[in-house]
Amino acid sequence: MAGRTARAQQADATRELILTAAERLFAERGVYAVSNRQVSEAAGQGNNAAVGYHFGTKADLVRAVAARHDARIEDGRARMLAEAGDSTDVRDWVACLVRPVTGHLAELGSPTWYARFCAQVMTDPALYRIMVEESLTSPSLREIRDRLLRCLPELPAEVGAERAAMARHLILHTCAERERALAENTPTPRRSWHDAATGLIDAIVAMWTAPVTPSR
Repeated sequence: MAGRTARAQQADATRELILTAAERLFAERGVYAVSNRQVSEAAGQGNNAAVGYHFGTKADLVRAVAARHDARIEDGRARMLAEAGDSTDVRDWVACLVRPVTGHLAELGSPTWYARFCAQVMTDPALYRIMVEESLTSPSLREIRDRLLRCLPELPAEVGAERAAMARHLILHTCAERERALAENTPTPRRSWHDAATGLIDAIVAMWTAPVTPSR
């Protein structure tokens, strides 16, 4: 029993090393520019097949990296959802989308790679679907989006879908750019992740509440 426990602990530690290395390399270079061998080497594994052994395909590895962060972000969303209650203020629901992400990045310290990892993954059609599927499994995220749309009953459904995609990209790439700047020690428009979230919320609220020009 003790031997099996030790082996399980060693396997868990190896998996964590691989996930950390993969997240950093994928963030900095792109997912398909990085081989499993490079990930294994960066994780300090002498066996170049370590990635395949522990995770299977590259898509499985991407999913596992994302899962490392999803639970914490989901906890933040659920907490803010409960605090928002029955609010009819668009800003409250936009904050529920933004602050759990920026708060998680702040808690990770510096440097971080998660935002850039997500940005890289979202540029690939196959991997993009993985990330979208993962987000659809979040009950709090679905609830937040529903509550947001209830605040905008006059907004046509197709415009709502369009603006939801715009908001997703704005959150993703703004966070990735700030993360990159912090890693490179270059100036950022906002002094903290909290302030960066405020700026994002301002912009996204304005986008959601903007007038809709009728199609010609």
